[in-house]
Amino acid sequence: MDYYRVGTLVNTHGIRGEVKVVVVTDFPEKRFVKGQELVLFKDINATTGGVPVTIEKARANKGLVFLTFKGLNNINDVEKYKTWTIKVPAEALQDLPEGEYYYHQIIGLTVVTTDGETLGTIKEIMSPGANDVWVVQRDHGQSDVLLPKIPQVIKTVDLAAGQVTVELMEGLID
Repeated sequence: MDYYRVGTLVNTHGIRGEVKVVVVTDFPEKRFVKGQELVLFKDINATTGGVPVTIEKARANKGLVFLTFKGLNNINDVEKYKTWTIKVPAEALQDLPEGEYYYHQIIGLTVVTTDGETLGTIKEIMSPGANDVWVVQRDHGQSDVLLPKIPQVIKTVDLAAGQVTVELMEGLID
């Protein structure tokens, strides 16, 4: 079964089993609500051996989500899960509007310019502010290319072909 990361449990909060979560999903209001089932994994790349949990309470505060899980009612129950990754099964993913993609769909795609030059492969997506930045790993030890996800740069995304076509603006490549 495939799982997708939606957050990281970064610390405990108080003595009643509440935990702090850094969110890495565009849908925190759907992922982190009472009754939602999640799976905790010790290793970020793991797909087996997860610990299923159900949210008892959820609240947002200062960019974090604070959760309590059913049956984990004190700090001793949750302490061992600090730094663990929170994931949802693939069937919990919802359909996105046309032109929007999950990170896992973009990472690994080949990037080609409108002139036909292959730049490399998308290895990471950063979310520093107003728009995402796609990090393209180039061949032969060249430095990475940072592509802002804006219409002027990202021209087409073809998931079936495994390719993104971009138009490079001045200054994007050194």
